[in-house]
Amino acid sequence: MKEIKDPARLDKYLAQHSLEDIFHAPLRPHLHLYAFEPGEALCSQGESTDALHVLVKGKIKIYTTSPEGKTLVISFKNPPDMVGDIEYVRDLDIINTVEAVSPVTVIGISGTAVKRYGDDHAPLLKFMLDVITKKFYIKSDFLSFNLMYPVEVRLASYLLSVCYDESDEGFEGRLAISQLTDTANLIGTSYRHLNRVIRRLSEEGMVERGGGYLHVRDRDRLSRLAGRNLYEH
Repeated sequence: MKEIKDPARLDKYLAQHSLEDIFHAPLRPHLHLYAFEPGEALCSQGESTDALHVLVKGKIKIYTTSPEGKTLVISFKNPPDMVGDIEYVRDLDIINTVEAVSPVTVIGISGTAVKRYGDDHAPLLKFMLDVITKKFYIKSDFLSFNLMYPVEVRLASYLLSVCYDESDEGFEGRLAISQLTDTANLIGTSYRHLNRVIRRLSEEGMVERGGGYLHVRDRDRLSRLAGRNLYEH
């Protein structure tokens, strides 16, 4: 994580995402801009934190880890969105791990500052309520998604999420072969079955293994296989 000390850039993001009314004048001195590199965690499950982050650039991945150590992806999010809102409202430790997929920029603010200057500010409260409501909807949709859709569709959606960021045309990611075990866990399948699906997609020319990575070779066909990217809402 790196702090970006650039007030003009902060103002630009506030205007771009219509956040000026949400973060009104008393809150402005407490806003900070941070940058995260792909693969870097914004927060980790079980941590205690006083920070809230508003995603203003890039894409993040949210996943959970069971007591047995198994991970499962919940969703990918694009701007504007908030991280730490449920934990702030319920005074909880971090519920899920949040990781940068592409280069990410967030506006950070402490929960202490929000309590002091924002707890009675209607636009901020409405924004947080809207974000939290969407998260409960996504959780419900996610549970049915992992039960109802075949691994081919889940993998196609996952690859579209980790390899592309619609807000950053210059970003084109790839999936490390060394991460396939984690990927299998994240999309709720076995490593062996995931490899069978990858082999089939490779034979059909949609993906290709090379240089220690899995590359997308036919994004259009992969998108048609996914139908819609079911990890993004």
